[in-house]
Amino acid sequence: MKKYCLMIIVSLVMAIMPSQAAIYMVGNTPFGDWNPGGGVEMANQGNGVYTLTANISGTVWFVFADGQDSDWNVFNANYRYGPASGGSQEVSIGNTYTTQKANNNHSYKFTGSGKDYVFTFNLNALTFGISEYQEPELPDPFDIEIGDINGDGEKNISDVNALINIMLGGFANYDVLQRSDLNHDKEVNVSDVTVLINMVLWDYVPAYVKEGYDYVWDNDVIPEIHLSVSLNEWNRLLGLYDANAFTTQYVMGALSFVKDGETTVIDSVGIRLKGNTSRRRPEGWYGEMHQRDNTDWHHAHFGVNLRKYVDDDAHTIQGVRKLHLKWFKDDPAYVREMFCFELFKRAGVWTAIRDIYCRLWVHVEGDSQEAYFGVYELLEPIDKRYLTDRKAHFGASNGYLWKCRNAAAGLNNPNGDIWYDDDSDDRHAYTLETQTGDFENARAQLVDFMNKLNSLSDNEFYTWIQEVTDVDLLLRTYAVNVAVGMWDDYWNNANNYYIYFNGKELTGYKFFFIPYDYDNTLGTSLRCGVQEDAGRQNPLQWGSDNNRLIARILKFNDFKQKYVAYLKELIDVKNAFMDRQSSQARIRSWQRRIEPYVTNDTGEDMTIEDKPASWGNHGEYNLLKNNNDNFFNAKAASINSLP
Repeated sequence: MKKYCLMIIVSLVMAIMPSQAAIYMVGNTPFGDWNPGGGVEMANQGNGVYTLTANISGTVWFVFADGQDSDWNVFNANYRYGPASGGSQEVSIGNTYTTQKANNNHSYKFTGSGKDYVFTFNLNALTFGISEYQEPELPDPFDIEIGDINGDGEKNISDVNALINIMLGGFANYDVLQRSDLNHDKEVNVSDVTVLINMVLWDYVPAYVKEGYDYVWDNDVIPEIHLSVSLNEWNRLLGLYDANAFTTQYVMGALSFVKDGETTVIDSVGIRLKGNTSRRRPEGWYGEMHQRDNTDWHHAHFGVNLRKYVDDDAHTIQGVRKLHLKWFKDDPAYVREMFCFELFKRAGVWTAIRDIYCRLWVHVEGDSQEAYFGVYELLEPIDKRYLTDRKAHFGASNGYLWKCRNAAAGLNNPNGDIWYDDDSDDRHAYTLETQTGDFENARAQLVDFMNKLNSLSDNEFYTWIQEVTDVDLLLRTYAVNVAVGMWDDYWNNANNYYIYFNGKELTGYKFFFIPYDYDNTLGTSLRCGVQEDAGRQNPLQWGSDNNRLIARILKFNDFKQKYVAYLKELIDVKNAFMDRQSSQARIRSWQRRIEPYVTNDTGEDMTIEDKPASWGNHGEYNLLKNNNDNFFNAKAASINSLP
């Protein structure tokens, strides 16, 4: 019976799919020259209505044409173009005008004042109107349910129609694809149509149990994390910081993870401080121990190793062994790193880590109540478990993982500071994080990679780089990196990334670049390396040629064209990746979710503000306005200027 219903519905859907037409707006800037062949296609809104939104400054002339053949017909009548001859008229804002289906010089003159205008053309009535563009209120992407394919707030036959179009190859952006995968198999196919029909006809609710990493890093929930530490261990943590602010030493405590009414309690966990320039003492000042009744709390980053002291399955959260808790030091908007890692996923960069919002409490033994530290970011650590979780992508998870930092990791000095994670507080340019007992072999492989990267001839490099890495994935990764304005990176500052070799030999491995640490982005800019403006910097000249991996790849025209294409894909409105409108919708949605929880017992970072970090050199950037200082507008302009 269900299969029969499915066949009928599919047939009906295919029958009612609208036929497509193409209407063009033809004229001088911004619509092309006054000659057949120049024009911009208008968006088909259905029922014979077409629209085009354009920013116009100054005077333009235009006509409407169907573009069906080389003569560029105007509604099936041959047309000859002429901007200021018989039949022309001047038009203004707010009126409806009648055009005509005739072989004469009927054209229109419009003067714009640098705003966005909407041209609406009705093919049936042969009328058009002009109005100032009013930005629509986009739906909250986190409020649209699975199965609501068209995002109208309902699940009905129109969603089945939309889903079948996608299944047959129709375009769908990232958000729509997420709503279309009803059985969570990471594909959109006929099984999803079956599930949706059951939802529409019988209110069927598909079950999806989140486990493991999907349970902990669940974007639908803001979990609570409670850390408990004895007085002695807390004071020891403060003392470790005083002895070395970059300490990586752990103290013992306990953790509670609360999600959807379920509480997971784990004792004997390791807790330590994390961060680079953002390292802080979580309480008081140098030399002070815990003040019980008048505590001077400070935001700080924490790392939690659930298996530091007891190595068994009970000391995990559904297999998850480590958590990274990060406060929003450089981001008054509380959104930058969240946006970046989500954008990596939208762009198909599977090496990006998971991250979600959480709420954090800290309790020191003997205190009358725990201290609320506010909204934090819960990040997935890049470690052995990260590799294992992505083994199908990496091909192998027992290779060599390196952490690269300190503005010294340019992959250009084989004699540089290369070491392994030896549980000390030392900070090296390149630190081997896995297989540390095999350090000498790992070091030899890294040195050989650097030597080839920097010494091969151009022809040799072109062949070699395609053998040792997925160049397409690397270019996608770096397109996102540059689009979000990540200046404190490999190319510009030799900093903040991981690399992974999936084999242990000098040849035959695959090399992977892993993005890391994206809080100084989206308008937080600094004069650093070749950079002065992270929004307007030329994406083809993002960093130093001394950091040669990206610079050498982009010397080849085919790679450069791919890189530019990926950048332009990111800012294309239809993709909903990083265009201003969809980006702002996501940001506003995130901020609405966390705003009730921002006030905290540290007294710091108590409000959400639309500005970059205070120490940056471009404090004018914003995320939520529509002006020249909006970061998304500025970045789109810099990308669109590329050839």
